[in-house]
Amino acid sequence: MDKDLLKLILPDFLVEYFEVTKVETLASRVDIYLEEKISPPAEFSEQTLISHGFHKQSTIRDFPIRGKQVYLYVKRRRWLDKSTKEVVSRDWNLLAKGTRMTAEFASFLKGIN
Repeated sequence: MDKDLLKLILPDFLVEYFEVTKVETLASRVDIYLEEKISPPAEFSEQTLISHGFHKQSTIRDFPIRGKQVYLYVKRRRWLDKSTKEVVSRDWNLLAKGTRMTAEFASFLKGIN
């Protein structure tokens, strides 16, 4: 999907940090599936991280498009610190300060395990 078009439909941070993996258009709604990109979080740049799967998929209801309900199915990535064996994720509260994402939405994403 064209990045400029995505910016009209989705918040900037989703276009920046997530990939659209699938879009399904049904009679009354549009389902958009997103996976967090494989770029490690900046707050862990001093550590050696490897991708360690995803958190449970979250479903978020977004603004309607052309009279159809929109559901975002979001999969956030987990990372494994190779030296400490600790599992970490991107800190959405830090990210919210530099984006147009609301703090409430950042808290929602951060609170999902």
